[in-house]
Amino acid sequence: MDERTYLRDLVHRYVEVSQRPDQDARRDLWRRHNSLQATRPPIYIRAFAWHEMPAARLQCEDALHRHYEDFLLRHLFWDGLGDDSIFEPWLTVRAEHLCSGWGVTADRHRTETRGSFKVDYPIREPGDMERLHAPRHEIDEVATAQKVARVEDLFGDLITLDIDRGPAYWTWSADLSTDLGYLRGIEHFMVDMLDQPQWLHDLLGFMSEGVQRAQQQAETAGDWGLSDHYNQAMAYSQELPDPQANQRGVTRDQLWCFTAAQEFTGVSPAMHEEFLLRHQMPIMEPFGLVAYGCCEDLSEKIDMLRKVPNLRRIAVSPMADVTRCAQQIGGDYVFSYRPSPTDMVGYGLDENRVLDLLRADLTACRDCCVDITLKDVETVEGDPARIGRWVQLCRQVIDEVFV
Repeated sequence: MDERTYLRDLVHRYVEVSQRPDQDARRDLWRRHNSLQATRPPIYIRAFAWHEMPAARLQCEDALHRHYEDFLLRHLFWDGLGDDSIFEPWLTVRAEHLCSGWGVTADRHRTETRGSFKVDYPIREPGDMERLHAPRHEIDEVATAQKVARVEDLFGDLITLDIDRGPAYWTWSADLSTDLGYLRGIEHFMVDMLDQPQWLHDLLGFMSEGVQRAQQQAETAGDWGLSDHYNQAMAYSQELPDPQANQRGVTRDQLWCFTAAQEFTGVSPAMHEEFLLRHQMPIMEPFGLVAYGCCEDLSEKIDMLRKVPNLRRIAVSPMADVTRCAQQIGGDYVFSYRPSPTDMVGYGLDENRVLDLLRADLTACRDCCVDITLKDVETVEGDPARIGRWVQLCRQVIDEVFV
């Protein structure tokens, strides 16, 4: 197979999708929605068991080709689901970084490719903290240029290539909670809160300062770009510049920031604030707007989150109390409603049950600025049509509840 010709055909198809007029309508919807204006609830399909789809079978052998083949096939399939996702008119080429992680390895032991695994935590005792290296922002210019040249040769004449030079310490690598879980282990850091709280503060302080330093270095170097927005949805708003390709040299106050605390879902609000939020706060503060939360239950932590001055979006996970969250969030923030993927599409598609669940939850939050995110879909039992039908059911309930 001629991989170059095949990929160029996929790019042509993707460009057609990205240039449809409905993309601008979606941009306008998300701008207004994320600026707390009254809109119909946008729907965002974040995951759809792609690995189960026949369309996911890759044909390319070259690793770089496979990366873009997967992106293009995934988005072409995604386009058929009928949600409100925006497909940008560019492809991203990520810069190669010389520094990422913390200088230690958290080995994962598993018995199968997918599924659970056991982490060999590198910080087993307080002295192991000395093994961590301080983060820095440094790009491998030679490797990056070689990568860009290859992609330019593939399809640079067909679509804009966005060279993303944003820092390696961003999103999951900057929320502290994720890396703390892999470095120390959740049970261990929970015990540390009681047994050696100052040491835990020292560890999180070191991590927070490192992330702040790397992000500031990226800003000083002019490497943040408008494509570095991230809010776990569509990163548009009226307060901030739109995402754009190759618009570098921006400051963080022009960007969305995403932060989560999944590993702290079982920690009380007071200890969450003391041991995590206080260290996350200086990372979040330089940004224009903040989206907080992923799969953790934040039902009892809304008051705590109000201390984040630039907070705009709050995740309401499948484990959260939707009614209680709606009462606390009101119209002050975007209510990012995330129904259980298992209940929605994971075991068959009982349409009446799905409609009942959606009606109950969306009625509870109908006075909020709500959007609907379907994420963490591990299986649809190989049914390529299931997610698209679920989107139709969502729109049916939206039409009933939000009139």
